[in-house]
Amino acid sequence: MEIIITDKLLLEKFKEKATQQEAFRLLLEKYNRKVYWQVRRIVIDHDDANDVVQNTFIKVWEKLPTFREDSQFYTWLFRIATNEALGFLQKKRSNLNISMEEMQEQLSNQLESSSYFDGNKTERILQQAILTLPEKQRLVFNMKYYESLKYEEMEAILGTSIGALKASYHHAVKKIELFVKQALNQ
Repeated sequence: MEIIITDKLLLEKFKEKATQQEAFRLLLEKYNRKVYWQVRRIVIDHDDANDVVQNTFIKVWEKLPTFREDSQFYTWLFRIATNEALGFLQKKRSNLNISMEEMQEQLSNQLESSSYFDGNKTERILQQAILTLPEKQRLVFNMKYYESLKYEEMEAILGTSIGALKASYHHAVKKIELFVKQALNQ
């Protein structure tokens, strides 16, 4: 029988010097995959995602002692991961001196040629459609569609009002539907 370790227990174990490393190892086991996919949907590339996830957990290790527990742990963790991923893309875009549109095209090309992408044609089209969305809509769509996060949780992660999140999701869905229809009719 598997014992489920709550975030509260992990945080308590992390506060104790004797159990701090074990708590962090358990935290990694519990959240590494979810954080990876959250980041991967933003940066697209597998290797880039691994780098960002590693940086995310380094930041979590550093900041965990100051976590005030006024939000749920995973929303705090997802906020750090999202900010790390967005920062990574911003830095990459700046280093390459390219526009957001060029960056989206580059990400789409990476998706097309990735040996780590194992989705079918429809999944690839969906991912390409998501990449055409403005950043905020892309984040909201991914969190709602793939992570099934509630708007309240997204509000805590993104710092945006629920009304704005609902509008972003609605617009994202409409744009994706149009993109997919056009792609399938070609």
